[in-house]
Amino acid sequence: METRKYEITYIIRPDLDEAAKSTLVANFDKILSDNGATVVDSADWDTRRFAYPIEKFTEGTYHIVNITAENDEALNEFDRLAKINDGILRHMIVKR
Repeated sequence: METRKYEITYIIRPDLDEAAKSTLVANFDKILSDNGATVVDSADWDTRRFAYPIEKFTEGTYHIVNITAENDEALNEFDRLAKINDGILRHMIVKR
């Protein structure tokens, strides 16, 4: 099967302290790698103001993860868990 490249961008709540934020990022990177994806790069992009409030927050920290995967298993699991996690306000998965 062919390896595909994906970019995952998610917004972390601004009220999380640095330790909680690093734990959240490490857990989601581990979820991806445990389900067959290879994490190429995982880094904070910037803390930005939103155009409109999201869950009563006006800013958030954008985090970008570049991965390679042969199937959608890791992406589906990431999507499922990101939807129910309180630390992530929004997320987006893009095939590159």
